[in-house]
Amino acid sequence: MRNFLLACVLLANTALAQTKTQNVIFITMDGTRWQEVFGGAQDELLTPKEGGIRNPAPVADLYKADTPEQRRAKLMPFFWTVVAKHGQVFGDDAHGSLAHVANDMRFSYPGYNEMLTGRPDDEHIDSNNKVPNPNVTVLEYLNARPGFEGRVYAAGSWDVLPYILNVDRSKLPANGDGPPILDPQTPEEHTLNQIAADLPAYWDGARFDAVTMQSAWRTLTTNKPRVLYVMLGETDEWGHGRRYDLYLHAMHQGDDFIRRVWEYCQSDPQYAGKTTLILSTDHGRGAAGQNWTSHGKSIPESNRIWIAVMGPDTKAMGLRENIEVTQSQIAPTISAALHEDFASTSDKIAKPLPGAIGE
Repeated sequence: MRNFLLACVLLANTALAQTKTQNVIFITMDGTRWQEVFGGAQDELLTPKEGGIRNPAPVADLYKADTPEQRRAKLMPFFWTVVAKHGQVFGDDAHGSLAHVANDMRFSYPGYNEMLTGRPDDEHIDSNNKVPNPNVTVLEYLNARPGFEGRVYAAGSWDVLPYILNVDRSKLPANGDGPPILDPQTPEEHTLNQIAADLPAYWDGARFDAVTMQSAWRTLTTNKPRVLYVMLGETDEWGHGRRYDLYLHAMHQGDDFIRRVWEYCQSDPQYAGKTTLILSTDHGRGAAGQNWTSHGKSIPESNRIWIAVMGPDTKAMGLRENIEVTQSQIAPTISAALHEDFASTSDKIAKPLPGAIGE
């Protein structure tokens, strides 16, 4: 038995060592419903009443099409022409694929905790309050590993991000609010900070994604991190505000940002052929109708999410079929892609997404 267990450990370590990935880009789009990801713009929400769209016709011209497949491709062209073609996508119930959160809260902080720590913690993370996370995230874990020290970064559109990552303890550089460039060196960087400062404070505690995108872009192209996490947030803000047109636009712009990041990675020697891209969301939303703007314990549909993985160690399987996965499996998947074993640090941490890395 001892020899058998030793052989299993050696086999697992060999599988990790054979992965080609040296970098991970992880991008989330807050509160983005699986319904739009897999079905595109929904007719019942392209309305003044349910969708809050004063003039639905131009929005319909942008995103409507004859089939769900055509609609989703118009809404998220990079996701469906590149990520789904060359990677794996979880969460389409039309293919028997279920992706859901394991926490009972179904809102942001519990979702980010679960996806970044590999397990839900309903006991300690039961609000969106600015409470330092008692749990170690996969970003903190990696930042302490050889070869990753000082090469793990995070940028987000929500000012709770530094608390989710517990930056006082983890020492992770995490830009969740304030100027997008913390140490501007060029006239262009100073101008960007001024533009960000001049934008209206439209939401309490959240900023426009364009600012976060520029912060993340500068980090990617200047600091060259091995792990970069980007938290986009406008989808959730416009959803809560019942602005379906702007919610769709935020999805579309988020998809285009992901495209730009990926294309840059393919042009840079550090990243090309050595980078895994992981995409997801922190929670779902209610079904079409009055509840689509909401999420939480009282909204059962907000349990549903979606996950996508693409990279040199991910087989091109497209839409995964007849499989059930949880948000908790994202953190160990990030770790596994980088030849590290975050899941072994606690028996409470989930296992990586099955078949997503090197299988």
